[in-house]
Amino acid sequence: MKSTLHTPALIALAVAAALAAGAAPQAAAANSSPAIAVQGDQANECQRSRRGADRRDRDSGRQAPVEERYPDATRESPKEGASARMGQRLNRLNNAMNDQDYAEALVQAQDILDQDRANDYDKAYASNMAGHASYNTDDVAGAKRYIAQAIEYDALDNNNHLQAILMLAQLHAQDEENDQALTLLDRYFTESGSKEANDLALRGQVLYQAERYEEAIPALREAIDAAEEPNSSWTQALMASYAETGREAEATALAEQIASSAPDDKRSQMNLASMYLQMDQVDKAVAVMERLRAAGQLTEDREYRNLMAMHLNNEGGEAKAIEVINEGLSKGVLEGNHQTYLALAQAYYFSDQPEPAIDAYRKAAPLADNGETFLNLARVLYGEGREAEAAEAARQAIAKGVRNEQDARRIIGN
Repeated sequence: MKSTLHTPALIALAVAAALAAGAAPQAAAANSSPAIAVQGDQANECQRSRRGADRRDRDSGRQAPVEERYPDATRESPKEGASARMGQRLNRLNNAMNDQDYAEALVQAQDILDQDRANDYDKAYASNMAGHASYNTDDVAGAKRYIAQAIEYDALDNNNHLQAILMLAQLHAQDEENDQALTLLDRYFTESGSKEANDLALRGQVLYQAERYEEAIPALREAIDAAEEPNSSWTQALMASYAETGREAEATALAEQIASSAPDDKRSQMNLASMYLQMDQVDKAVAVMERLRAAGQLTEDREYRNLMAMHLNNEGGEAKAIEVINEGLSKGVLEGNHQTYLALAQAYYFSDQPEPAIDAYRKAAPLADNGETFLNLARVLYGEGREAEAAEAARQAIAKGVRNEQDARRIIGN
């Protein structure tokens, strides 16, 4: 069963086809570099940095050194590079990608793939580029197909080969193809030796998405421990995994930690309230929700409705429920439907305020699917000595249908 916690969009990772610093084809121009997946806000910065470096390298007549991203890789990087005879074609492909002309990039990539004289590196490189071009034209199926083909050639240098595996895993994860994503991630970690927090977190998030919560917990814990500043979505997923596996105390402790570090973050506070409810600590949940209400952060019908229900289920909570309902109605956030007005009527009635209870029942009764609310209105009116009004309400109850007409007829008869 899925947790009621507000979990983030777990696999909303940036897999945009940004061009980042990488190994250029040996026979291509010095400013040509393979496309690799860049995560998050780094994409634009990487692209700007790469272009600046390219200009400096052209001016100095030398090629930029390539940073080895995977010093602990178990895969041996292939020695073969781009073939000299494909140099012009590879340059045209790079230029199209640099110009963000993805349609042209796909044409140039396919041209290389069709060449019998192209070696495996040329074809792997073209496939990888075509995958990124496809992604940028919203052809995710094409992106998967081309990047899988690039991996299959097994000819790219470690940086780009391993990043291709990671990006393909991300694409499968975004489509909730969790088994494929996890298989690729297992291969990625085996070949790369990566201990990067972002990589570890991706695996934990996919495990959570696959509802493999027991496995997600240590994976997410490892990612959080490896990061200087863990992403809040990782801790949210870890908290939800604790909750899903019945480890409410650990989930609550983590929720309190998250909420205290982000007092203005509504999602964190709502998750804390949810955890308190799951632990039957209703008073604490109410306190969190009331702080949000005081700060004007309750902006949805269900939020007011949940707080209303908490107060109504608390002994002596009718006065606060009335306050919450009236505030929600006045702000236009809480929908004025049968359920809302019935709750308001009952809160007034059980706090010995018959007149506003009658007003609320009059609003609720016409909105009901049957005559039960009209019958309740009749009973309250009769109890206040307003017999004629009670009889009319009882007749309306019978007209809409009630389980026990005798109660209504007794009021009419009197």
